[in-house]
Amino acid sequence: MSRIYFITFLFFANIIQSQTSYFPSKDNWESKPPSYYGYDQSKINDAINFVIQNQNSGNKDLRIEILKGFASEPNHSILGPTKKRVDSNGLILKDGYIIASWGDVKEVDMTFSVTKSYLSALSGIAIDKNLIFSEKDFVSKYVWDKTFDGEFNSKITWEHLLNQSSDWKGNLWGINDWEDRPDISKSIDEWRSQIQKEPGTSYKYNDVRVNVLAYSLLHVFREPLPQVLKNYIMDPIGASNSWRWYGYDNSWVNIDGIMVQSVSGGGHNGGGIFINSEDHARFGLLYLNKGIWNGKRILSEDWISKSIIPSKTNSEYGYMWWLNSEDGEDYAKSDWKDVPTNVYYGAGFGGNYIVVIPDEKIVIVGRWLGRNTIGTFVKMILDSKIN
Repeated sequence: MSRIYFITFLFFANIIQSQTSYFPSKDNWESKPPSYYGYDQSKINDAINFVIQNQNSGNKDLRIEILKGFASEPNHSILGPTKKRVDSNGLILKDGYIIASWGDVKEVDMTFSVTKSYLSALSGIAIDKNLIFSEKDFVSKYVWDKTFDGEFNSKITWEHLLNQSSDWKGNLWGINDWEDRPDISKSIDEWRSQIQKEPGTSYKYNDVRVNVLAYSLLHVFREPLPQVLKNYIMDPIGASNSWRWYGYDNSWVNIDGIMVQSVSGGGHNGGGIFINSEDHARFGLLYLNKGIWNGKRILSEDWISKSIIPSKTNSEYGYMWWLNSEDGEDYAKSDWKDVPTNVYYGAGFGGNYIVVIPDEKIVIVGRWLGRNTIGTFVKMILDSKIN
């Protein structure tokens, strides 16, 4: 074998080795016992029992739980669909194979802010298809209605919306930006009179501003975002037909003469993505494989890499993915502190997670986990590996 052919062979061999070896078909997902990969079955069982015993104890009627959980927000109301949920469930994938699962992983449930990670993926699709030239562009170049009028709103880039540093000011679907997760130590007059900050200088987790991103992407794609997600991601990765993505009763927009619903990036006013754990796991597996599914490029590796770079305003947050950054304010006290720092995850209200562990080629989906259990759960799984 010549040197050129040998180097070429090694190059492609490394690409193949960097990807997981198995991708499930639409109708079949193969399993392997944890022992096949050197994990202790009893310790895996202990980890699963831990999350089952410590699962979310809140009301399974999520309409009630939402109203309770966000009661501090003035004028908070349910504007989109909700659903009664099931018990905790989830899967553990290794190299694409299911090595453990618990509960009903085919039940469709609300997933709240895990929806944001899907919104991030669609932003990547828009850039991959040159519908958005760069995430550094001003959004006002693409959305020229009054949404981005004003001294500061006009300076907001796609990146600012993605890493939640936009400080967008305004009202969308009847909700003011200041109504979302206000500082309860202050008065409503102080909330209303907050001075807008320069975009990119301050982090604030804010669903109104995330919905502004969804609204802006709708203007770029000019078709419903659920259809975009289905065509470019969910169908190619073999997801079921059971998932749905909703907006609010009043979030309808005229796009080229057709009324289209602008979807929400979370569920604390209702809506968002309703999905089962298996479909979540497929999405996580796509990210684990850096945007490739069974040899086909679905999402650019460059976009995924950018999505998990710590933001300047929050080292624990990328483009709508949470990061296990040791530079985080509470890292030393966190139950994530003994987990590899390149782990990243989508997270939603009520204990919903998609966790990607690149070093071990593991994806974990957990639904309805109890508060402060996910990091311990991940550590227990990693510790189950037999040295």
